Amino acid sequence: MTDPVKLNIADRLRASASRWPHQRCVVYPEGRDRNGRVAYTHSTFTQLNQETDDLAAGLQKLGTTPKHKLVLMVKPSIEFIALTFAIFKTGATVVLIDPGMGRKRIFDCLDEIEPDGFVAIPIVQAIRQARGKRYRKANINISVGRSFSYGGLPYRKLLELGHNRFQPVETLSTDRAAIIFTSGSTGPPKGVVYEHGMFNAQVDLLQQQYQIQPGEIDLPGFPLFALFNLAMGVTTVIPDMDPTKPADVNPLRIIEAIENQGITQAFGSPALWNRVGRYCVEKSIKLPSLRRILSAGAPVPVPVLEKMKQCCSEIEAEMFTPYGATEALPVCSISASEVLNETAAKTAIGQGTCVGKPFSQVDVRVIHEVSGAISSFEKAEICPKNKIGEIIVRSPSATREYFNRPDATALAKIPDGNQFWHRMGDMGYFDDENRLWFCGRKAHIVRTAQGLMYPVCCEPIFNQHPRVYRSALVGVGEAGKQQPVLIVEPEANCYPKSQNARNTFLDELKVIASQQELTDSIFDFRFHRKLPVDRRHNVKIHREDLAIWAAKN
Repeated sequence: MTDPVKLNIADRLRASASRWPHQRCVVYPEGRDRNGRVAYTHSTFTQLNQETDDLAAGLQKLGTTPKHKLVLMVKPSIEFIALTFAIFKTGATVVLIDPGMGRKRIFDCLDEIEPDGFVAIPIVQAIRQARGKRYRKANINISVGRSFSYGGLPYRKLLELGHNRFQPVETLSTDRAAIIFTSGSTGPPKGVVYEHGMFNAQVDLLQQQYQIQPGEIDLPGFPLFALFNLAMGVTTVIPDMDPTKPADVNPLRIIEAIENQGITQAFGSPALWNRVGRYCVEKSIKLPSLRRILSAGAPVPVPVLEKMKQCCSEIEAEMFTPYGATEALPVCSISASEVLNETAAKTAIGQGTCVGKPFSQVDVRVIHEVSGAISSFEKAEICPKNKIGEIIVRSPSATREYFNRPDATALAKIPDGNQFWHRMGDMGYFDDENRLWFCGRKAHIVRTAQGLMYPVCCEPIFNQHPRVYRSALVGVGEAGKQQPVLIVEPEANCYPKSQNARNTFLDELKVIASQQELTDSIFDFRFHRKLPVDRRHNVKIHREDLAIWAAKN
């Protein structure tokens, strides 16, 4: 661990405003004119930096200090980005909870945080007031929206309250900047504590790896990724979409933004690019301005990579799939070209999904699986190459703890002198070329009497069937004696409608299973009209839920 230095991640916005004062910073699709054309509003770097100063000063006038935790629940917009950096500037902690995780989980997260205030849309402020006794400490409340404020000071009033009154607060690289909750795809959501220095390291790692240049124009399909752009001198164009439902995105809206804003870089979940890629290929649409496409959240299916590569007319344009987690991002990266030309064939025969080589300054190891906490790195046994084990990471951007979860922190972190390693909760291995291969979540291993089965290795073998959209391998029964069950979601309009069609489909899947040693122990196959997936990326399959479903059906 390096010694703390004076740092606030909002310093990067100030620097961008100084270097590129008149460049557009954030562009937002405000609406449409009577002819259907998109009407955009925007702020320059100078304007946004001044706005965040005034917002921060307003928060200070309301009593905000570095000790406070403020929940931010605002739709993707200029206001969302401005408020995030304003909270950073006060030294307070911004708390970000994925609105797509469901009401009960959201309330559980809020109970755990005990917020000092809500910076939120009116409906959230109304709920806060209705549950006033539950949030007794929430005295700093800002309402962002055009309707009633429900007890929160309106955004415009906050700006006026703080106009030209900002008093800078000194923070250190090790001071808490944010608490970001995990999606809870493999357990209860946990609050990941981010320090200012960790955010700063993330920006540097991403910019260096992908050679992102100031002046580029980015379309972030995941709101948090917009925050990196301000630190890089990159213009953010907020997409016209519901970020909690990327699988339902209207591809025309994404294509429209790329074309009329000259987007050079875009980030989205595999579910988003599946929609966009299919549409572009069907309509023979090219996206000439794109230089770089990023996708993460789960392994990106080969057909999605193929379609998005077809969409890019620039020879040097590339799609990348960075690997990481909320607790440690980024870790590794691989290009679509390398996948399509080298690793996809190995994935198809059960060798897992290659996630590439580690980023510069990021150390990755694969250790023998351990069920409990590991008290020190010396007690972790490193696996040889090509041996599947548990993936651990040491990085300047890796987070060191979960908020108020000492037990979970102890399970997830391995002390190593004055540093630590984060346990990703993933299984994988290094090949002879030092590339990391992902084999699935540790929690999803199917533990049979004959040995371990890794879903991400087995599923692609079946996903090559032309009528299979995706599949999920789960275990039914007691660990160590589980029976493997493969649950298949057919392609659209391919769900078997008769018993004869069902039997034919099943016979074809059984033949595929029998041809590979990895899968020849699978005899139980089920069909599912739509596999349950995570709410954040709409792509991580909820295998725990499917295992329960399979046990009952």
